[in-house]
Amino acid sequence: MHAPRNTISDMAIRASNVTLSLGSNDAQVSILRGVDLEIAYDSSVALLGPSGSGKSSLMAVLAGLEQASGGMVMVDGLDFAHLDEDALARARRGRIGIVLQAFHLLPTMTALENVAIPMELAGMKDAFDRAASELQAVGLGHRTTHYPSQLSGGEQQRVAIARAMAASPKIIFADEPTGNLDGSTGAAIIDLLFERRAALGAALLIITHDPELARKCDRVITMHDGQIVESAV
Repeated sequence: MHAPRNTISDMAIRASNVTLSLGSNDAQVSILRGVDLEIAYDSSVALLGPSGSGKSSLMAVLAGLEQASGGMVMVDGLDFAHLDEDALARARRGRIGIVLQAFHLLPTMTALENVAIPMELAGMKDAFDRAASELQAVGLGHRTTHYPSQLSGGEQQRVAIARAMAASPKIIFADEPTGNLDGSTGAAIIDLLFERRAALGAALLIITHDPELARKCDRVITMHDGQIVESAV
């Protein structure tokens, strides 16, 4: 484990006074309540907290999947807080990789196609070559022509990791990436996730309920009721 760098230029994410409210008028609910957060490139951060504390909502805002209601959200030099939905989609391409608890693989596509097609649709060159290389890196070079139904849960998550990493993103978000896996398979997936993150030199923000996994990270941040209540190295 290493300490993250802390100069402004080294920051993959700089969030200041971020708020998120859903609904309107009397039915409005505050999800995020003034979150301040900095995450350096080439560092890993675990995000802990009880269900409903705002962890997934914060990740969605930082990943450009949800637009903040207020505050500054600088992600790899872009202020996501002032981009519309289309601009956020463009900003994510090649910049952000996302790994979720559900694998979200398309059942009618092979492992290779699941990794390559998103890059191809984004206009990236050599999408299938890059996909094949990343599948090899996650130990699935021999399973490229298999469909999700022909793969185990662990193998499907390896495909999802390959899909997230293939475009060489600068920032990786992972939301309970082992939630659908047994203990030993989950441990292998976490080792792989950290290995591939290190190879890219990317920032990693991982949501987890697992204290052992959190200890693998450079920093541990705890949320409660839409706010960060503790940050420890």
